[in-house]
Amino acid sequence: MIQITGTHFNYYQICHRKLWLFANGINFEHTSDLVYEGKLIHESSYPQRSSKYEEIEIDGIKVDFYDTVHNIIHEIKKSDKIEISHEWQLKYYLYVFERNGILGCRGMLEYPVLRKTKEIYLNEEDRKNIGKMEKDIESIIYSDVCPSIIKKSICKNCSYYDFCFIEEIEP
Repeated sequence: MIQITGTHFNYYQICHRKLWLFANGINFEHTSDLVYEGKLIHESSYPQRSSKYEEIEIDGIKVDFYDTVHNIIHEIKKSDKIEISHEWQLKYYLYVFERNGILGCRGMLEYPVLRKTKEIYLNEEDRKNIGKMEKDIESIIYSDVCPSIIKKSICKNCSYYDFCFIEEIEP
């Protein structure tokens, strides 16, 4: 049984095909310059944080930084082009913290390159939606069939782009 992670929640918002491929071990993030750039931004944007905050893993999720004093989960992203997926990823982190008895947390989405931050809270409607999304994610992940391609404007920047859009040469 696959443990649902923040990445699953993020991909669920973006593309069900990407979610299925990732969950079934077909992974191209390691070959993507954009993913590498995002990791560099994460590692270099707030160098002082490593001494003040903790990187925490709990129930399969790994949060960028957790401020135990102010009860804030910080999530660092490169761009806000797919902000809704970032919001749900962070809401899922808040949900998992709650489920593990860490109450009263809030989230902080941070876009250092854009010099932008956004506070994220979890409400009762979000909790209900997360329960539904978890079921949908499991349904997608455990399907025997990979979801079809749905061409979106963000596809060209996806690490799975070549995999999804390569054309077979007929003999």
